[in-house]
Amino acid sequence: MEEKKQITIPTSKVQRAGKMFSAGLKVGGNYLKYYSEKIIKGDADRSALDEANAQDIYDSLSELKGSALKAAQMISMDHNMLPPAFAEKFRMAQYKAPPLSYPLVVQTFKKSLGKKPEHLFDSFSHNAVNAASIGQVHRATKKGKIFAVKIQYPGVAASVEQDLRIAMPLAAKIMNVKQKDLKQYMDEVKQKMLEETDYALELERSMKIAQACQNLPGIIFPNYYAQLSGPRVITMDWIDGLHIADWIATNPSLTDRQAIGQRLWDFYHFQIHELKLVHADPHPGNFLVTPQKDLAVIDFGCVKEIPDPFYQPFFELLQAGSTSDKKKCMELFHELEFILPTDTADEIDFFYNLLTQAVELLTKPFEKEVFDFSDVNYFNSIYRMADQLMRDPQLRRNNGARGSRHSIYIYRTYFGLYTLLHQLKAKVKTRLPVQVT
Repeated sequence: MEEKKQITIPTSKVQRAGKMFSAGLKVGGNYLKYYSEKIIKGDADRSALDEANAQDIYDSLSELKGSALKAAQMISMDHNMLPPAFAEKFRMAQYKAPPLSYPLVVQTFKKSLGKKPEHLFDSFSHNAVNAASIGQVHRATKKGKIFAVKIQYPGVAASVEQDLRIAMPLAAKIMNVKQKDLKQYMDEVKQKMLEETDYALELERSMKIAQACQNLPGIIFPNYYAQLSGPRVITMDWIDGLHIADWIATNPSLTDRQAIGQRLWDFYHFQIHELKLVHADPHPGNFLVTPQKDLAVIDFGCVKEIPDPFYQPFFELLQAGSTSDKKKCMELFHELEFILPTDTADEIDFFYNLLTQAVELLTKPFEKEVFDFSDVNYFNSIYRMADQLMRDPQLRRNNGARGSRHSIYIYRTYFGLYTLLHQLKAKVKTRLPVQVT
């Protein structure tokens, strides 16, 4: 059966808000059905309710595309954030979202490059090869060479700000944070999402990071073609391979999984500590494993520049054993805005204990030269702590936002990297971070 394609994207505030309202009505109907069955039968299948809600919400977010679908993709990386039905459905946003119809693709292509795809390429696939939250990829050929052409969904850039404005009250409620305290973090998210819609910036960063990382063993990057790229189109080499999750499903050997895990670790370690510029979207859809068993990095839409005033204290805190010096640790917590000048003595004591636990968990892979990311107990301890934090009454009473805005995407990067390595069941030479002076 041919895949259903989307022929339009809601772009106005009214249309997008209406789509979310419609999803809310469907979810309400699902709950009504669930409770009716519970009354009539004395019991009802909660998993069926979750599956119905996940499908209805995902269908709506898929139609909206952009920041709404991107948020679902980001949340799906967090093991503890969603019921399994939601997590499974939202993971599709990584590279299996419903694609746009070909006429819309042509329209975007003409606006960006002034010509139809068939006027620039010898062949151009009408069907998308992959589709994600911001854009979709088509396969093209020219003079015997194969290209991957990424095309941005129309209206995505214009909708980022209004989507986040609509989402902010809900995010504040979920996170138990005052909206005014959440603003600096939402500003950081907005900046990153707007950058993801800036294909000229992505093209520049892609070439810069690929050039800087070209000597890392076992890691490859596509070449990029500025003359075939524009404001909403990026053309790069086609690379044959499987996305990491699909590759893992082929049951590769432990040796091969270890090798891919090590390459992932080396790629991120080099970016963070040498470039201070990091690919901040480590999900399976952004990587391929080639038939030659190289790791191919194929998307640099989300890149975080790490400013020196943040890098120095943050990675000093991440040195193994850093929490043994309480005075120094406290200074770093203050500098990174995890402990605030307005905190009472009780609040300082509470957050110090909480933060040291979090730091010790995050830095555990750095304690030895080799760390086994297949360790289920380690990840369960992370999930347990996350669950405890969500339920802690004192934390919920203290509903002020904490931490530098720069920490959002750095934590996301580490969490995503650790999760990928856990999926690979890789044992990695972590090589302690460089000494911070």
